[in-house]
Amino acid sequence: MRGLMRANGRGDLDLRIITLEPGVSKHAEGSCLAKFGDTHVLCTASIEDRVPPHVFGTGAGWVTAEYGMLPRSTHERMAREAARGKQGGRTLEIQRLVGRALRAAIDLRQLGQRTITIDCDVIQADGGTRTAAITGGFVALALAVRALKARRAISTSPVKRQVAAVSVGVLNGAVYVDLDYGEDSTAEVDMNVVATGEGELVEVQGTAEGKAFRREQLDRMVDAALASIALLKETQERALAPRG
Repeated sequence: MRGLMRANGRGDLDLRIITLEPGVSKHAEGSCLAKFGDTHVLCTASIEDRVPPHVFGTGAGWVTAEYGMLPRSTHERMAREAARGKQGGRTLEIQRLVGRALRAAIDLRQLGQRTITIDCDVIQADGGTRTAAITGGFVALALAVRALKARRAISTSPVKRQVAAVSVGVLNGAVYVDLDYGEDSTAEVDMNVVATGEGELVEVQGTAEGKAFRREQLDRMVDAALASIALLKETQERALAPRG
């Protein structure tokens, strides 16, 4: 069953125009500007030679993430969460997801006793900010690890696999991938899929609105997401290819 006509003439299973621009921050050890259509997320990776208390003494390192939306990333200005004195539940949930996803790419013991923090700042939002953060965040993470190797802080890269993410959903009975805001806000089923470059699932978050969905629809959504993640892997590889 086919859905409605999409913006820019996309097919149901077509990604938006995806751009992963590496090295956009002068000071960060790794950075990437991830553009999923009109969703733009700046991802920067910072390295510290210390680990949080729950990791201290294990010999392993840590990868974590922070996420935030700039005040005019949406149609109307939103107050900064810092001005309210605390982060909202949505923000905490997303940054924990990004952290879990990126830890799946890394051998934390090979990283050594250091922490890499991936900051994901949404410059412009049009749906799929968390999936753009994960996909761009991996590029920033890989570049930070490359910087560690360049200064001989580590001898072997702890990056063991690529990780990327995409949204997928059901609208009017049809499966769509990479939903923009208009599609996401009206979807019957909204799902985010995180997977490795080899097609192994890291996390699946799915919710139905109004009515339940069938196992057959779930399988179709996961299959569509994995096909899109294979394309995102290629985009990540191009972003990480040596320049010059």
